[in-house]
Amino acid sequence: MERSNWNFHIASADKAAWSEGLRTIFEYRDLGMKDATDGDYIAHVIRRKGGHVEDDVQQWHVHECTFQMVYVLNGWATFEYEGEGERTIRAGDCINQRPMIRHREIACSDDFEVLEIVSPANFRTVVVDAPSAV
Repeated sequence: MERSNWNFHIASADKAAWSEGLRTIFEYRDLGMKDATDGDYIAHVIRRKGGHVEDDVQQWHVHECTFQMVYVLNGWATFEYEGEGERTIRAGDCINQRPMIRHREIACSDDFEVLEIVSPANFRTVVVDAPSAV
């Protein structure tokens, strides 16, 4: 299906800009897909800033979205997923994180870096209660 409202876009590495984002322990590189897809998707590279700061990512939360894919570029992280238990993801691993699954980060390496693609681009993250049986 052709999307006439989508634009051709290249996010050049030599013009990469890192900024604050959803999580205080990470920094984000927006790849421009939100504008290029008229808000249908967002794509960004997320990397750990270093240091050890408490953040909502360590609390149980959900993402109000219809699609979320995470590909690990570097390092590792351990997450706990409702109904799936603890899972450690490493460089080269890819996750289809189903919509509204409760999850939390347990730990990640200082060099943790991922590519994340989410739809829609303007999704919300909501802190929730822990599942009754984890």
